Parts: sequence; C-alpha cells; structure tokens
Amino acid sequence: MPMKPAGTKLLASAAAMGAVLAVLYLPVLSKLVYNWWTDPDYSHAFVVVPLALFLIWQRRAELSRVRSAPSSLGLVLAIGALLLLIAGTLGAEIFVTRMSMLVFAAGTIVYLLGWRHLRVLAFPLLLIALTIPIPAIIISRLTLSLQLCASTIAEASLSAASIPVLREGNVLVLPNAKLQVAEACSGIRSLTALVTLALLVARFSERRWLPRLLIIASAVPIAVLVNGLRVAASSIAAYWYGTAAVEGFVHELLGWVMFIVAFALMAAWAKAIGGRGARPELAPQ
Repeated sequence: MPMKPAGTKLLASAAAMGAVLAVLYLPVLSKLVYNWWTDPDYSHAFVVVPLALFLIWQRRAELSRVRSAPSSLGLVLAIGALLLLIAGTLGAEIFVTRMSMLVFAAGTIVYLLGWRHLRVLAFPLLLIALTIPIPAIIISRLTLSLQLCASTIAEASLSAASIPVLREGNVLVLPNAKLQVAEACSGIRSLTALVTLALLVARFSERRWLPRLLIIASAVPIAVLVNGLRVAASSIAAYWYGTAAVEGFVHELLGWVMFIVAFALMAAWAKAIGGRGARPELAPQ
C-alpha cells in the first residue's frame, strides 16, 4: 500500500530534524558522555539515561493513542535551540550547548507530533536533563555551602557523643587528628543522585501533586543531614582508630552505606505521607 502524503511528509521532516540533531549535536553528546565517565558526580547518568529510554519505550502504547497535532511552535523552539547552541559555542558555555540539545529534541517532538506527545515524554526528558552537569560557578557555591553544613552537623554530633572537637570552617580538629571536609566530601554527588531518585519515587509512588512535591523537596535536607552524619562517623572512627581508619576502601564503603540510608529515609518519608502504590505505566504492556 502506498504511503499517504501526510505520512511521507512526517517521515521526511523527521529525517531532516534527525540529521540536524546528529550532525550538530554529536560533538556535544560525545563530550557529555565523556563527562559522565570521568566525573563521579554524574556517573549515575549511565543508569538514569537507559532508564529514561526504557520509560519512553514503556509509553509507546500511550503515544500511539495520543492524537497527533503538529505545531509550528515546535519549529520555533528548534530554531531557538540552535541559536542557544551557537551562543553557547561562541561563549564557551558548555551547559547552554547541552541544554539546547534537549530543547531541540522537545521542539522536534512538538513540530512533528504536538504538545500532547511532549507531555507524555516530559518526565523521561526531565530525567535526562538532570544528568547534565551544573555550571561550575554554581557548583562551587553549592559545594562550599554543603561543606560548611556537613562540618557543622558533624561538630554537633561529635559534641553530643562527648568527643572533643573544634571546628574551623570546614576543618574539624580532634585531639589526635585534623579532618577537612573536602569538596569531594561535600555531598554534591549524593545530592544530585538523590534528587533524581526522589523524582522517580515521587512519580511512581504517588499520584497527588502535593505529596510528590514534598517527596522531591525532602531530597535536599536528607542528603545534607546524612552527609553530615557520614562526616561525623568518619571523625569518630578517626578519633578512636586514627585517620587510616577512614581512608581508601573504608571511606568509599561508608559513602555507599550512607547513601543507602538516605534513600531509605526518603522512601520512609514517601510512605509516611501516603504513598499509593506503583503507577499503571510500570506494568508490562
């Protein structure tokens, strides 16, 4: 059966937009993947991106049921994304070029299929957006604040445990050791990963918007609190057994254990405010 003119036009438009995406954004995408590989703060992208693609595949039936209503505003979005790409490239602003890639994808969906299709795909696209590294200037400010929060929580915990401690900024001075809450221990890595998990928990455990927002909002205080307790636990170990007890494998293991604790706290919070079970789209189709 010969293809309808509308179908031919749709395929031609999709091929053209896909070619633009491949040619112009391939360097951006390759550098982004390299960033995921080399930066531990965003290594969770190798789990999040396949999960987002799986969610898109899971919604294939819903996408097929949604009536197509292509909008020329999608083309405006796509052109705007290309302008962002040019501006980001000329200004050496990597974050802008990477975000423009998602804006171009969203514009393409709207131009070819319509706003309803974009709404169906909004959550997977949001997950992918969270894997794009935040600009360094913002990270540096967040990191310093997180370092101070972690050292303050650790100081209070050590004092409660009757362990003598003196805090000097982000440095904890013990009778037998001096521990610095470095940038790597600021908790920014667990914070970005926990926010992503909070979105997933909120999306698939609750259908009401207010509880969803409360679950997502809980990620920040839980991440800050647990990271402070991790620093406190490291300090206690250093006080009793020396700094060798909190280096290497033990330090990494403690980080993973505390991340699991953070996730457990968030899951418990989600259940406490009235989780209503898995959403229908998680079921096999």
